[in-house]
Amino acid sequence: MNDQGEQASRFLELHRPGQPLLMPNAWDAGSAKVLAKLGFEAIATTSSGFAATLGRLDGSVTREEALAHSASLVAATELPVSADLENGFGAIPGEVAETARGAREAGLAGFSIEDYSGNPDDPIYPLELAAERIEAAVRVAHEGPVRLVLTARAENLLHGRGDLDDTIARLLAYQEAGADVLFAPGLTSAEDIGRVVAAVERPVSVLTLPGAPPVSELAGLGVARVSVGGAFAFAALGALVEAASELRDRGTYRDRALSKKGIGAARESFSG
Repeated sequence: MNDQGEQASRFLELHRPGQPLLMPNAWDAGSAKVLAKLGFEAIATTSSGFAATLGRLDGSVTREEALAHSASLVAATELPVSADLENGFGAIPGEVAETARGAREAGLAGFSIEDYSGNPDDPIYPLELAAERIEAAVRVAHEGPVRLVLTARAENLLHGRGDLDDTIARLLAYQEAGADVLFAPGLTSAEDIGRVVAAVERPVSVLTLPGAPPVSELAGLGVARVSVGGAFAFAALGALVEAASELRDRGTYRDRALSKKGIGAARESFSG
């Protein structure tokens, strides 16, 4: 396995505005190996996809579970791995710093921290506290000889807060706090994505969502990273539902071709 410092340095270098890093999200060691074999240069975890492997919904995984899962993906591949560590598993900056220390111990090249509070009545942390939480994560991520890549996420758009000006203000505050990459999942229009990219001085990541521009257009907008979130994990579950429903309802099993493709990918990816 490659040196953690080299992985982290390489991961940051892959964030080139206009040449976006295509970073798929793996949900277990097997999917990580397949994605590596397919030629991707880095992978991320997915909090929702991992939770689904445990039979749970997103937001129900503990810090210890998320970090152990992250370490298993690091061990599965030589690619840089960035972990979705949700809101840092704590409201106060000290709890976020503890999560960041765990990310370092897990061997990660980077990790993300979001400003979603988990409280449906007040879903986004106040800006001052949110920036302090990012600053606490940055201090740990950047300390010592290994400088992990910290992605700061502004979650407004995923939680009914469509104020783009506030989202940009948050990203600027996280930039000032030392974040390496900025991420506002929920952006779909080229105009809004362009505004965000123009407003900040850090690489910008975009989540693929229905209606979002294709990668070629995102590149033209100056985007530096493209993430799929839990989409691949739930596509796999969707294929399971379709195949199982066909067997149950019609007694047929036409998805053998898809299964054959999966078996081939496993044999190529897991051998050696």
